[in-house]
Amino acid sequence: MNAVLDLLTRHPVIALLGARQVGKTTLAGQVARAFPGPVTRFDLEDPADLGRLEAPGLALRPLEGLVVLDEAQRRPDLFPLLRVLADRPDHPARFLVLGSASPDLIGQMSETLAGRVAFHALAGFSPGEVGTSPETLQRLWLRGGLPRAFLADTDGDGAEWLRGFLRTFLERDLGRLGVSLPADTLRRFWTMLAHWHGQVWNGAEFGRAFGVSGHTIRRYLDALVGTYVVRLMPPWHENLAKRQVRSPKVYLSDPGVLHALLGITQRDELLGHPKIGASWEGFAMDLVLRRLGAREGEAFFWATHAGAELDLLVVRGQTRIGFEIKRSEAPRVTPSIRAARDDLRLDRLTVVHAGPHDYPMDDGVDALGLARVWTALPPLP
Repeated sequence: MNAVLDLLTRHPVIALLGARQVGKTTLAGQVARAFPGPVTRFDLEDPADLGRLEAPGLALRPLEGLVVLDEAQRRPDLFPLLRVLADRPDHPARFLVLGSASPDLIGQMSETLAGRVAFHALAGFSPGEVGTSPETLQRLWLRGGLPRAFLADTDGDGAEWLRGFLRTFLERDLGRLGVSLPADTLRRFWTMLAHWHGQVWNGAEFGRAFGVSGHTIRRYLDALVGTYVVRLMPPWHENLAKRQVRSPKVYLSDPGVLHALLGITQRDELLGHPKIGASWEGFAMDLVLRRLGAREGEAFFWATHAGAELDLLVVRGQTRIGFEIKRSEAPRVTPSIRAARDDLRLDRLTVVHAGPHDYPMDDGVDALGLARVWTALPPLP
């Protein structure tokens, strides 16, 4: 909430973006209650509010204070008007625009509101919001951070809600977001991505599996990335005397959604599943990125065709920080870790592991227990 309030003091338009059911409306309500001035809210899925905006200039121009536009992807025609209102010299109103991003929404807003809009992406619950005890982290890993799944009475209830979320998202929400692809096809594709979680993207293999072109497969992928349910981790490459991987890695954004697609409903099922390592890697990586406050374009993975790799490289300015993620209580320094440290000229390299202890491992290499990420890892300056 404080981050959004701070952005509102510096920008006339704030776009609060994120997946469906991630808590955007709840956060907007908290911001509205804390805002020091009048607040007007429009829900663009409410026919009454849509009626109020039949003449948007007459409805929005007189307003002062904070104006909240929920589900803004339904009315992209409002963006040119927001540009005009944002350019008024006295700035009588600030606009908080909420959207479950369609693949085109960010591009439209960036182009129409260039220099006037700041983007704030909202993910699910973090340890900073729900706690860092081992039990809480286990629940966050199994159920994910979508509020209704995490807060369900039991793991089974959380899994049932997630199954309903998947069905509604595919059958209703994607169409409303402008994604005109068959729900059954996207579900099969999403499920295949769940089994691919944490691996380097191979569009040709997916194309063969679905019997379609690489262009079509990329449309499927872009639809899920654009709606915040899939994350692509780009590769880092530079002028080294080594052949480096240049395709992105694929991760499902929420571990609860990943587990629902894999048919996992209980902790014991997760612990015995062949994707447990990839699931834990994605969960730990997301915690690290959120704790650091890494922005888009600052996070990468690195790998060479000779086998050296680094799970996560964060670059901000001249600072380079590496992270290797090991689901082990006693990780060791490997040749790959040393190669990443030396070849990438890292300021430091942290091995995030499943054990409880922090300790130095080698020159410039330290071990950090996952439960300590949120309290011991300093955010990026």
